[in-house]
Amino acid sequence: MRKNLATILFSLFLLVGMAPLVYAQNATINKYKPAEGLTLTGKNGYKMNLRGYAQFYGDNRSYSSDSMDQSFTRFRVRRLRLRLTGDVPQYKMDYRFQIDLSGSSEVDDDQASFLMDAWVAYNPTKWIKIKFGQSSSPTDNRELTMGSQTLQLVERSRVTSAFSTIREFGVFASGNFRTGGGTYLRPYLAVTNGDGINAFTQDRGGLKVGGRLDFLPFGLFTNIGQYRQVDMVRELTPKLVIGGNYSINQGMSSRRGRESGAILYLDDMMNETLPDFTKFGIDFLFKYKGFSMLGEFVKTSATVPTEISTRVRNDGSTSTNFDFEGQQDVENYVKNRMMLGEGYNIQAGYIFKNRFSVDARYTHLEADRASFLNNNVFYNRPNYYTIGLSKYMGRNYGFKVQSSITYNDLGPGATAINTDRTPITGREWTARVITSFAF
Repeated sequence: MRKNLATILFSLFLLVGMAPLVYAQNATINKYKPAEGLTLTGKNGYKMNLRGYAQFYGDNRSYSSDSMDQSFTRFRVRRLRLRLTGDVPQYKMDYRFQIDLSGSSEVDDDQASFLMDAWVAYNPTKWIKIKFGQSSSPTDNRELTMGSQTLQLVERSRVTSAFSTIREFGVFASGNFRTGGGTYLRPYLAVTNGDGINAFTQDRGGLKVGGRLDFLPFGLFTNIGQYRQVDMVRELTPKLVIGGNYSINQGMSSRRGRESGAILYLDDMMNETLPDFTKFGIDFLFKYKGFSMLGEFVKTSATVPTEISTRVRNDGSTSTNFDFEGQQDVENYVKNRMMLGEGYNIQAGYIFKNRFSVDARYTHLEADRASFLNNNVFYNRPNYYTIGLSKYMGRNYGFKVQSSITYNDLGPGATAINTDRTPITGREWTARVITSFAF
């Protein structure tokens, strides 16, 4: 159903994007450049671009302890995306539509989405943009503002997978203001449904409201480098962006706000009563002469209504049992199913003039006492250490090969993924390799 709807929407976007070009005189196809897609330009500045990329991925996860020594390998298409963008300057509008045919999630979990971006924007001035639809959220950490094909390492950090919503459906406003002395201020505001991507069924709870404020003390990055991790252009002068984000999701029905109706609670009158979820973060990106550094901190918390008396099981039945650590504890039971706690990610790298890049990352997660971050299978790993080596064949990310190896510290009771879930007391390693082609 979702794929059929997304296909229809893609066709509509294609027709809308093509219409001005079809009726405009002297519409031309620009000269093709690898990784920059097919661009059509019409009279009055109409422009449409169709591009995409494919990523082929393999990983090996190994576990070693006194009681077991296991290894698992998999190969797959990590991402296969098509993106249609367009500008209609006569009406001060632009748009984007992006789909993913790989069936994989942005952060490698089980919540894949066929429809990625689908929004239309109005630009009342050249400094302000207002868009409506499904888009990445400014209330996520900085890494989520960067395209998947421009990542510094094979995968995004564990902070991103733990706390981000990735994409949301609603209204987004952004600004870009020069504030004197070559500095810039970029504010962002988002009002969304609070359920992540567009809910094809019933929306739950209330709205999510949040924003971000970025400051660039040394001017703008070259070639939209603020939204790419590696310093591919080798900035001639230091470039820095530092910012903060905050959001509150009123009545959330999932672990972190990525989906609608996954976790539901009721009051004594059998009315839905859901917890509020608050997220705060600060981050920065620095680049200079091939060196880049990204730092992020995220903290989350929840407020649980005292009216909650019943929970809804996955099969639709209900229960009044809220057992937490052997006691009836509604508040902590509810919190234990949410991504609560804090984490930070720091990564840096250097790209040589021959376009080899050496990179490293350290990620730390600290769970609240009651939090799904304590889950022994998917989390309960407080520290992640990663090193990577990449080779870029061009400056436009048209073709690259990346590899990395990650070592995880294991918390008490942590278990292996895709095994009989026997507790691990030894080591957990993950080796990854990915090849990207843009067209």
